[in-house]
Amino acid sequence: MGGDVRDAGRAMAAIFRAACPDCRGRFELAAGALRLAIGASRRTTFYSFTCPDCGAAVRKPAGERIIELLTGGGVRTLRLHSSV
Repeated sequence: MGGDVRDAGRAMAAIFRAACPDCRGRFELAAGALRLAIGASRRTTFYSFTCPDCGAAVRKPAGERIIELLTGGGVRTLRLHSSV
């Protein structure tokens, strides 16, 4: 997953490259097509999207660099709270 910022008129819109593990399609997604969930552990920190080619719900782990790219690119973020 890599971040790529493109000029969309005057506003800068973030476009992210992604791939589907089900159909192996490769495509670009706007920030609005992705969701980021930040949990208390690596297991509960991930990003998700729907594959535009096959419709599969895709969920992938998000490390620090991915979190930085997605939040910087305007992806909606959900912070998960622990139930302790």
